[in-house]
Amino acid sequence: MVRKKKKKVISKKSKAKKRITKRRVPAKRVKKSPRIKKPSRIKKKPVVKKPAEKGRVIGVVTHYFPKVRAAVVKLKAPLAIGDVVKIKGHTTDFTQNVSSMQIDRVPINLAKKGQEIGLLVDSRARGNDIVYKV
Repeated sequence: MVRKKKKKVISKKSKAKKRITKRRVPAKRVKKSPRIKKPSRIKKKPVVKKPAEKGRVIGVVTHYFPKVRAAVVKLKAPLAIGDVVKIKGHTTDFTQNVSSMQIDRVPINLAKKGQEIGLLVDSRARGNDIVYKV
């Protein structure tokens, strides 16, 4: 004996609902007109610049070696032993006499513009600190 499968009976209403959902048309997109910007009513405060440091910029600290307490300085102006320098940064601010300078572990008395020197420092210096000649 073979069993016959029962047919699923679908009413006319459910068929109509399916057809409606298939025929749904997307809504038309309306272009928005360009919005006119209103002038801001907030008055802008003038930019106040910090006063310039005393002395002129002679270099920038590129690296610091804490064990030997030496800073690597890329020079923008000449520097000699005996000069007084100020190292200023975000958390650094000290003044000292230049007592020792080296290039490739060789002591020197005068460093020229463009050279990278090792400078013995009294306190910690950080990268991007600015070196001024006082």
